[in-house]
Order: sequence, then structure tokens, then C-alpha cells
Amino acid sequence: MKAVVAIDSLKGSLSSLEAGNAIREGIKKAMPDAEVRVRPLADGGEGTVDALTLGMGGKLECISVTGPVGKPVECTFGIIEDTKTAIVEMSGAAGITLIAEQDRNPLNTTTYGVGEVIKNAISKGCRRFIVGIGGSATNDGGIGMLQALGYGMLDKNGKQVPFGAKGLKELEAITDDDVLPALKECTFRIACDVTNVLCGEQGCSAVFGPQKGATPAMIMQMDKWLTDYAKLTCEKYPHANAKQAGTGAAGGLGFAFLSYTNAVLESGIKIVLEETKLEDDIAASDIVITGEGRLDGQTVFGKAPTGVAGLAKKYNKKVIAFSGCVTDDATVCNEHGIDAFFPILRDIQTLQEAMDPDNARKNMRNTVEQVFRLIKSFQE
Repeated sequence: MKAVVAIDSLKGSLSSLEAGNAIREGIKKAMPDAEVRVRPLADGGEGTVDALTLGMGGKLECISVTGPVGKPVECTFGIIEDTKTAIVEMSGAAGITLIAEQDRNPLNTTTYGVGEVIKNAISKGCRRFIVGIGGSATNDGGIGMLQALGYGMLDKNGKQVPFGAKGLKELEAITDDDVLPALKECTFRIACDVTNVLCGEQGCSAVFGPQKGATPAMIMQMDKWLTDYAKLTCEKYPHANAKQAGTGAAGGLGFAFLSYTNAVLESGIKIVLEETKLEDDIAASDIVITGEGRLDGQTVFGKAPTGVAGLAKKYNKKVIAFSGCVTDDATVCNEHGIDAFFPILRDIQTLQEAMDPDNARKNMRNTVEQVFRLIKSFQE
């Protein structure tokens, strides 16, 4: 039997490759002669850098950049040398988890560190970028990132506006004289599963501002500032379109990428599946194994397991999913290519015990072994 394993991380417990290797161990215990190939998987969110970089034979880089509140943070990104590709999660430089809840305020938070990561990767020869933009703490329209790349986001005195959404209030002019020359050689695949536009009732300020610490008054202010910013941008770059789906992602970072760089916004799982060339492995396999930490009704909406399952069904492959836990509405996954799914908990455990990496690894390995012993019994 040839099996391909592509499972998302069990967040807080096992990485994609750790979970995949535990599955391989379970299969091999039941079927010692099985050929098992473990491939990295992520949906463009947390864990994408590790999964893609390590799974594609790249190397991890860690640099100090300007964090969301202006203080230095350590950010890890990946480099795939063969293709000069950098893999970046904006949350590593400007993520909401980098700020204590009581300190969250989108008037002050900046994407400057995201630009610093890109600039560093460019200096190391990268010209292709895969960027996940989920989990942001910002609502600055991406002007911080653009400042780091050399764009002038200038006030009435010709000076760079301050960090954060409050900088948008003072924005009077945009210049590109000092932009990093190599930026024009770069392409960006932006992992974005958000369809919100930049401004308005479905804009980033109204929809995502509250979780970033915005009050109703701040939301109204930021939305107006972003509207003015979009007008300035369109005057300089007529192709800019603040009404395009996804421009409101990451507090308007989607708009900045689309307007100021050679970028496309795409489904995160689509990018990962294509970049890892998982389809080739699936086509040559007999069975496909996937999963994630929690399998539920939301899994069918652009999540990694159903992305894998959809690809597998293109080749009429059977798909089994394993998960830390499943909910009652997870049965909808059976209508989206997952033939059967199994929770891996085998006895009563606290959440902390279940998420302990050693326990999770053992539970995964032992559950998979029994499922494949059953499969083997039908083959004999």
C-alpha cells in the first residue's frame, strides 16, 4: 500500500510534520511493508512557515524586527534556496498574540516589521514570496510595511507619518522615490481567505477592529482615514481598487500588497497544495490521510483537510482524517471528500493532558494503527 499523509498541525500540540510522522508510525505498525510519504500541510495561517519551510527542504531564519507596538520582536521566516522563495507569516512581526489584551489599540499598532522581514529576505536573494496575513493586530492599511520598504507616507511637512492607524490621519502624500529597487522584481502570493473590502460596513475597521481593541468611535475614525488613504493611493496607482475582495484583510494589508506590489490574493490551502506539489504524491498513492486539531462544520470552509480531500477525489482516492477532537457537525466533512474521520482520544483526559505532545503523539499513533489493522483485515 502507498499512503500519502498531509495533516494540518494540532495547534499547541503537534506540528504538521510531527503529526504526520506519528501517523506514519501507526501505519507501519499495522502494515510494515506500506510505503508512507509524509508531506507538510497548512492553510496559510499559523504554522505555515514551519510546515512549508521544513517540508520543502528550506531553512528557517530568525531576525529582530519592529513589533506591532514598536518594540523589537524575534520573527522567524523561511527560505527555499532552490526557488529563492521566502515564506512569511505577518503575525510573526505584527500579530495580535504579540500584544497583551489590555494593550491592544489599532491606533498605535504597525505593520512596519512585516516590511523589515520582506526587506531582509530580499537582501538574501529572495524574489518570490508566500505571505500568510492572518492574525494581525493592525489596522494601518499596510502603511507601516510600505514605509519599511522605502515608500514615503508623508504628512503635510513631508515627514513620515507615525506608526499605527493614527498615521493615516496625517497622510497627505505618497512617494516611491526611495523604494527598494529589487521590490519590482518580486512577486507575492498572499494567503488570504478573508473577503472583506477595505472600507465600509464590511471593511476591516468595522468587522475586525473590535477584536483589536477599537472602540466604536475609533472604528468610524479609522474607516474615514482608510477611505482617504485609498483615494490617495488610487491617484498615484490607478489600478488600486479598495472594493476588491480581500483588501480589508489584516487591517488593510491586503490592499497595500495589491496596490503597491506585484501580488495576488489566493486561498491559503490552494497556495500550500500547489507549492508543495502534493497532487503528484496523491496521484501515485492508494490512500490519503489528512486531519487537523479540531474537525467540525467549519472545516469545509477553506480549511486544509477538505482542500486535501478535494484534490484526492480528483483521482478517486479514499480519504481518512484524524483529529484531536470532532464535533457533531463534523459529519458535513463526509460530503466534502473525507470518507471517514476518527478522533484520537482513547480515554478520559483533561485538555492539558490531551494536548501534551507526547500524549498526542501516542494517541495518534495508536489510533491510526488500529484503523489500518482494520483496513488490512479487509485486504486479506
